[in-house]
Amino acid sequence: MALPGKPSSHGKYIKSIIYGGLDGVITTFAVVAGVAGASLSAGIVLILGFANLIGDGISMSVGDYLSSKSQKEYEQAQRKYEASLLAENRSKATREIEKFYRRKGFGAGEARRIASLIAVDTKAAVDVLMAEKHGVVESVISPTKNALYTFASFVVFGFLPLLTYVANMLVPGIFDDAFAAATLLTAATLFALGAMKVFITSRSWLASGIEMLIVGGVAAASAYAIGYWLASVV
Repeated sequence: MALPGKPSSHGKYIKSIIYGGLDGVITTFAVVAGVAGASLSAGIVLILGFANLIGDGISMSVGDYLSSKSQKEYEQAQRKYEASLLAENRSKATREIEKFYRRKGFGAGEARRIASLIAVDTKAAVDVLMAEKHGVVESVISPTKNALYTFASFVVFGFLPLLTYVANMLVPGIFDDAFAAATLLTAATLFALGAMKVFITSRSWLASGIEMLIVGGVAAASAYAIGYWLASVV
């Protein structure tokens, strides 16, 4: 029986791809729905839609970069602290590691042998101390790549609600109702991205897809209603 292929190294960024895409498609379509509710022109839809796409995309990716960078800096500071404690009193750290394995169900002798072996390797000992004391596993995600994946996903998926309007601009009349077509395309995208959350959660893909479709629908309906109301009072 053939072994499965090695997973792509890009898989660790799937969370940024999914949530960047969800944020992109929901916020952009909310803008489109708001403008459509106000019965403004397709040109206004494109101007506001693309402004949101680039502005929010940059904002979200910068926020993702800063939060990922802060997390890594916190991890590094904690690792440095645990390494200094280990260097200062390795026997005490060994006993601490032994306690961790006793709590996991190992016998006294087994836990002692495991702790002694781990304590010989500083990195391995610090890894265990970080995981057990702080609940932190060494991150292999690059803040820069994380931000780039978030931005790219936000822009790519966020462009989809604008696609029918762009198509109508390039080929006039290709869509009789650009907003209705954008709504259907956005709904399909929301469901697909919600279903993709199965890769980072244990939930049903169907339940996740429907949930995201409802959340996006509520946001779009609210924006449309506000746009419609403002058009009637302004």
